[in-house]
Amino acid sequence: MDKKYIYKNTHKLKDIRQSLRANPTTAEEILWQHLRRNQLGCKFRRQFSINSVVVDFCSEQLKLVIELDGWTHDFEKTQLKDVRKQTMLEENGYKVLRYTNEQIFGDIGVLVDGIAKICRERERNIGARP
Repeated sequence: MDKKYIYKNTHKLKDIRQSLRANPTTAEEILWQHLRRNQLGCKFRRQFSINSVVVDFCSEQLKLVIELDGWTHDFEKTQLKDVRKQTMLEENGYKVLRYTNEQIFGDIGVLVDGIAKICRERERNIGARP
């Protein structure tokens, strides 16, 4: 299998990333408070670009992406973009977790515990690689 080069945080998407970080949704703000500063034992970055897409949150160390889906993801056009985006990420070795805003606004503790468990599993799997 040919290894593809993955472009991360390219200059052409810098303005978009900065704008998204400066204007987060309420759900993004809530989840970020639980992901920042290595609280789950790994570093997450917000509004991180991989190739030609910007993801909501990413742990490069674990190749783990978290995407939050608000009301705009109810539209078919957005859903098709999401499928293409997720396919590209998975083809490049990333695991993608998707949550709705309603899940974030619900029991955030349970949701964060689930993310922490997945982080530990990814860490073990990465550590077990030759």
